[in-house]
Amino acid sequence: MSEKEFAEHREDEHIVENKELSIWEAFIPVILLMLMLAYNIFFADGEALGAYSNQFILLIGGGIAAIVGLFNKVSIKSMLAEIWENLRSVFVPIMILFLVGALAGTWLVSGIIPAMVYYGLKVLSPEIFLPASVIIAALISIATGSSWTTSATVGIALVGIGTALGIPTGMIAGAVISGAYFGDKMSPLSDTTNLAPAMAGTDLFTHIRYMSFTTVPSIVVTLAVFSILSMNIATTGSANVDNLLTTIATTFNITPYLFIVPVLVIILILFKTKPLIALGVGVGAAAIFAMIFQTDILLQISEFETTSLFQAIFTDTQIVTENEKLNELFSAGGMQGMLWTIYLICCAMVFGGVMDGIGALSRITNALLSVATTIFGLFASTVISCLGLNIIASDQYLALVIPGKMFKKAYEDKGLAPENLSRTLEDSGTVTSVLIPWNTCGAYQSGVLGVGVGEYFVYAIFNWLSPITTLLFAAFSIKIRMLATKV
Repeated sequence: MSEKEFAEHREDEHIVENKELSIWEAFIPVILLMLMLAYNIFFADGEALGAYSNQFILLIGGGIAAIVGLFNKVSIKSMLAEIWENLRSVFVPIMILFLVGALAGTWLVSGIIPAMVYYGLKVLSPEIFLPASVIIAALISIATGSSWTTSATVGIALVGIGTALGIPTGMIAGAVISGAYFGDKMSPLSDTTNLAPAMAGTDLFTHIRYMSFTTVPSIVVTLAVFSILSMNIATTGSANVDNLLTTIATTFNITPYLFIVPVLVIILILFKTKPLIALGVGVGAAAIFAMIFQTDILLQISEFETTSLFQAIFTDTQIVTENEKLNELFSAGGMQGMLWTIYLICCAMVFGGVMDGIGALSRITNALLSVATTIFGLFASTVISCLGLNIIASDQYLALVIPGKMFKKAYEDKGLAPENLSRTLEDSGTVTSVLIPWNTCGAYQSGVLGVGVGEYFVYAIFNWLSPITTLLFAAFSIKIRMLATKV
């Protein structure tokens, strides 16, 4: 929504105050939630209650908050009303997430994602291997919306190639992770890029545009550092990716014309087209291009082209090639693949709704505001909270969801536009998760790339630089957008 629409919506918002609720009672659901999440990660491998453990724990946290509310004479009706308001507020973000899933599927079967991988690999050169690795990982992550998929496919190939060239594995992994998380942050296909604005109360493309103010300087510095490192490292051998390129070219019809679709979507974004329309056009155009350029791929999936397209939009799609690593990259979950994130959002809205209803969020944010008396203090508190949750809860989604919900009112009370919060959540929550060995992201990346977190930590420049950049912007009041006020 626009700043004007958000300001109008804010005036209509019902903020629940409960003077009977003490600050300690307000923190009870949060503390117990943290303890359950910690147990789930450290003692149950993240599946204490099955594949949707985090979602169930959020619902249990909501139940605990409801019990606290009942002891403080808050009616169930008022709690349910706040839950409904919260769920209604994320209807559009959920629709966008479904379209993001459809976009990922259609961009795969149309050959758009494979074309990005193909042309990205072609720019490799031993003399500029590290900055080139950042760029390749960034492009592929933007195309797929997944830092995990990028690292598990092209990332592994780049580590292998760089090792053959005599480059330290920690540097290579740091370059891959820096690029992958830049792309993950800036891609409209990324679940975290959709989750952060949903929590903060802004729209996807406003979030991406505003996030670029801190993200672009961070990646520029990252590229400069890796360029300097490349110039001071003696490489041997050659970067041979011929097998990957041949497999992609024989599987798909690779042509520059495929880039018309992403360029069209980018143009629509730049002209501030509504996200649902821009993404819908991206899905439709990709489906048409699939029928024009990738007939063989569609017939490989199903005997009918339209059936293949419907499968790409709604369910899992797997393109089989001669290379197992490419098989991992050339898969998409469609709309179905977004359900985990959508369920997480809904469960977070239930937890947040109950916390709203009993007056706990108001009590906590008032306490936070009494400590964070300045705008910089509020930004710093958000960064510390995101980092803390990445360490304690060991999950980047929860490092976005919980601070996002808790700090939303505090930012509004300071007159700050919601994109300030969504940007800070991503700058400090999304990208730092990979720097913590026991976090799901850190464990995954080190396991997939075969490089320990301690080895790549220093070289994951973009990841530790991002929260520093966002704090510098806050300290010097650079690009801090205020809420529009009604006259």
